[in-house]
Amino acid sequence: MKKFLFSIFSTMLIFSLVLTAQSGAMDVEAAKLYNKGNKEVKSGNYAGAIKSYEEALKISKDYRIFYQLGTAYKKQRKYANAESALNESLKLNPEFATAYNSLGTTYYAWGKYDKAVESFQKFHDNVSSKKMKKVAAKYIGLAYTKLGESKFKDRDYTAAEDYFKNAVKYYKYDAAYLKLADIYVETGKFNEAIKAADNAINNRSSKSKVPKGAPYFFKGMAFKGLKNVEKAKENFKIAKTDRTYRDRSKYELKYMN
Repeated sequence: MKKFLFSIFSTMLIFSLVLTAQSGAMDVEAAKLYNKGNKEVKSGNYAGAIKSYEEALKISKDYRIFYQLGTAYKKQRKYANAESALNESLKLNPEFATAYNSLGTTYYAWGKYDKAVESFQKFHDNVSSKKMKKVAAKYIGLAYTKLGESKFKDRDYTAAEDYFKNAVKYYKYDAAYLKLADIYVETGKFNEAIKAADNAINNRSSKSKVPKGAPYFFKGMAFKGLKNVEKAKENFKIAKTDRTYRDRSKYELKYMN
């Protein structure tokens, strides 16, 4: 999650720098305070930046100032304040896609993943760049995965399955596919479990945190459920090479001999 947020904040910083170069009239005195706040954000002085932005807003209710104020509050993890500022920015400029992205990352960091999905979807719908649409789709997929994980913990497999399915529609995420495999094993949908596990294998990225043996373990469990002993053994043997799944795989193999 930290790497995900770092990536998002890096994207936000790029947007922030673009904002200072945007055309559009801003009161001269407000602009001075706005630029002062931007420098303070860059140096890590978020409290100073907030003060500068609030002073600027007393002069001009500009959507860019509200956006940067939201950014500074989010850096302080004051998510309610960030939400309020970003919503003000969007009231003034409903087509300002960057603010939807920032609002989505605020909700994600706050743990409000349903609202994160909504904001990232609006970000997706309001950007024209294919590259940024792809980024938005990834964020939507990650937020849906978080919603699915919550339902999975509650053993609400029906709701969890729906969330994970939505997740992989937007982003081919190995962790979401793996959870689907787990659900399908638990609910006796063994052929679906094998497909989901294969998707987890095929969509694994070099930065994946999913243990390499995990999808093979669930394939083993699915083949076990289908009473295909040879295939089950084959996958448990692969899973056994992963330290995380070694003991569980050994246990399954022991009672298949």
